[in-house]
Amino acid sequence: MQAEDMEVPIIHNLNDTGDRLRPRGKDVFKEQQKESESSMDSPNLEFEYGDTDTVTAELSELYSYTEEPEFALNRDYFEEDFRSHGRRWIELAVEEQRTYVMRLLDALEVTDRDKRLKVARAILYLAQGVFDECDTEVDVLHWSRHNVFLLYDMGIFTALLELLSMEIDNSQACSSAVRKPAISLADSTELRVLLSIMYLMVETIRVQTEDDRPEWIAAREAFKNELGSPLYNGEPFALLLFTMVTKFCSMNAPHFPMKKVLLLLWKTILFTLGGFLELQQMKVRGRERLNLPPLPEDSIKVVRAMRAASPPASAMELIEQQQQQKRGRRSRRSAFVDSLEGDSPFPKKQDSLDTYNERDPFKNDDARDEEEDPEDTDSGIEGEVDPLDRDVIIQPPPPPPPLRPPTERVNFPKGLPWAPKVREKDIEHFLETSRNKFIGFTLGNDTETLVGLPRPIHESVKTLKQHKYVSIAEVQIKREDELQQCPLTLGEEDVEETSAEILYLGMLPNLSQYVIALLKLLLAAAPTSKAKTDSINILADVLPEEMPITVLQSMKLGIDVNRHKEIIVKAISALLLLLLKHFKLNHIYQFEIVSQHLVFANCIPLILKFFNQNIMSYISAKNSICVLDFPHCVVHEMPELTAESLEAGDSNQFCWRNLFSCINLLRILNKLTKWKHSRTMMLVVFKSAPILKRALKVKQAMMQLYVLKLLKIQTKYLGRQWRKSNMKTMSAIYQKVRHRLNDDWAYGNDIDARPWDFQAEECALRESIEKFNSRRYDKNKNGDFMPVDNCLQSVLGQRVDLPEDFHYSYEMWLEREVFSQPIQWEGLLQNP
Repeated sequence: MQAEDMEVPIIHNLNDTGDRLRPRGKDVFKEQQKESESSMDSPNLEFEYGDTDTVTAELSELYSYTEEPEFALNRDYFEEDFRSHGRRWIELAVEEQRTYVMRLLDALEVTDRDKRLKVARAILYLAQGVFDECDTEVDVLHWSRHNVFLLYDMGIFTALLELLSMEIDNSQACSSAVRKPAISLADSTELRVLLSIMYLMVETIRVQTEDDRPEWIAAREAFKNELGSPLYNGEPFALLLFTMVTKFCSMNAPHFPMKKVLLLLWKTILFTLGGFLELQQMKVRGRERLNLPPLPEDSIKVVRAMRAASPPASAMELIEQQQQQKRGRRSRRSAFVDSLEGDSPFPKKQDSLDTYNERDPFKNDDARDEEEDPEDTDSGIEGEVDPLDRDVIIQPPPPPPPLRPPTERVNFPKGLPWAPKVREKDIEHFLETSRNKFIGFTLGNDTETLVGLPRPIHESVKTLKQHKYVSIAEVQIKREDELQQCPLTLGEEDVEETSAEILYLGMLPNLSQYVIALLKLLLAAAPTSKAKTDSINILADVLPEEMPITVLQSMKLGIDVNRHKEIIVKAISALLLLLLKHFKLNHIYQFEIVSQHLVFANCIPLILKFFNQNIMSYISAKNSICVLDFPHCVVHEMPELTAESLEAGDSNQFCWRNLFSCINLLRILNKLTKWKHSRTMMLVVFKSAPILKRALKVKQAMMQLYVLKLLKIQTKYLGRQWRKSNMKTMSAIYQKVRHRLNDDWAYGNDIDARPWDFQAEECALRESIEKFNSRRYDKNKNGDFMPVDNCLQSVLGQRVDLPEDFHYSYEMWLEREVFSQPIQWEGLLQNP
């Protein structure tokens, strides 16, 4: 599909998106005031990034608070059926439990829909851990794990999959849901029960524990291979869930419980393809297989060891700082004398975004010469210095006090956290420039010949080669070019049937639909989105049949709706990031086609729109009610809910899922724009710098790292004034982001030499992608190079399959197609 054929853009009219992303006038002032107040004492967030949150949190997010009464319903249906045993489930022997599960499996095949639902609820109660027979949450999780492996061993998952396929194809339910003016929980009861059981099975079996039995370890591997293989109607299980997503977004099935579908889809991809640790191990093995040098460092360990930096000062803090300076001007001269005596009364200026508190007396000299950049009203990093202060600042610093506590000693860094990298094309570009300058001609891609170049150039090339890094993607691109040029000489490519390869092959025909559907859901769930009549309704599986009538019920539903949206954002962001990372490792062009579909569907302005909010408020949101979370709500007595207890929320410093979502979206944005000049310019056009700088207020090292990466790639295009007034941010980029030795990101000397031609760059990339897909996946590939049979007898002797009724009309066909057609004998003699 070409770029111009893409449908359903997420944000229309790209030209004014950047302006609409930014608040204006009084809104700017109010927004900055709120943010300055929230960032005054922003603490360091003790957040550890990983594939998922804790097991308890991941299980509790499956259920909305509106579904709470259904826990008792599941228990009642189970006990009604199980009563004949006369004992509790946890007292039965394993063989007795297997016999009972087999009976439930048989009952799933009855034709009565209501009976099937009762049996499915009983199975769900088993998967939830027979909580009525447990005293603690640990017991619930223990029995849930035991029962899930038992259910898988008895073949429950395959039976559930058949029922799920039936529900998806249930045209009667779809048509009635389309006609309904308001959809509620009751419209998706069967689907929710089936998806809940499947989610509990996937999530429980996916998580490894130290006390897993050998048969459980074997079951995990078997289940993983089963989910990733094309065993379900010739396609992986994830594709069935992708189909549900597209069907929901096309308004053909508005009753689908989309939160559960997305959570199950994310966990299925995570289970079958692997998480971030597995990705790192696969990357190491891939480099060994290609005989590439090992990675310079473990990126996961480096990021975890980073410390958060202080956020940049907001406009409100700068105004207060300037007012304090004006009030203190009268005593400047006496202060100058005191400073020479080493007893200055001035408080030291706060260094923001400066991890090591380095003092540079000259870092602010240029910041006073010009006005603040009008494009970035909140981009000031520190207050301007009054001219009367200039002499004071450039004096030698006062001697430190003789008795300084050892805890305040400044620890300078031993080195930068990342090893520098240089690409092969960077060395080629450096030598081409040097040869043109000193010799007057170039030698193409030759990086070895240094004849005629001065000694310093030799040293530079040596240093560049010491830090040369060849990525797996570069090797794959080079190999693909060779296969395109010599298809017969190199022969067939041996493609390994990995889980990622199988998934990509299944997704390829409808890839653009899947991407657009996910972005539609992300837009609908974003907190900055306004409710529109034509937008999709993602609240079908959270709204009750009867709307709330009391203030308390309304507050509870409001929290539930916000939590529901946050979980959807979390699932989509994690899912997209996993797909991009696995496809990039499997083959770079698989990653590029997903990236291009995301860009064409306006993913870049959508993510920027997501961050155009008070990000501190979003990350510290309290949209959860701890006493209603599973498994707490099924083990403990339910206290009486009050408006005060709902407002209080939990005692956590931050919301794990929201911070996780923000980091994922920043990582996706980095992957879309890295080494893509035209997409980097989109960040500049949409005025992303002030939006991203506000995200630096979150004192979490990993989030700050990816924000700084996005700022780094566009600094050369933001202008000299922006760089001068944001020297603290520039310093943080230097300290935290990896260096490319010949990248002049901080100066921008060659920006005039690189025109921005978005269409040309994307079309060239699309051409390479289509060649790759055609060569690797086209059924009729290499048709021009197939051998031709020139023997008349063998050609006429080939058996041709004709329709069964052809011999009845054979004579008519001869008369119409052969005898009645005049033959142009002269035309045969003419040259074509």
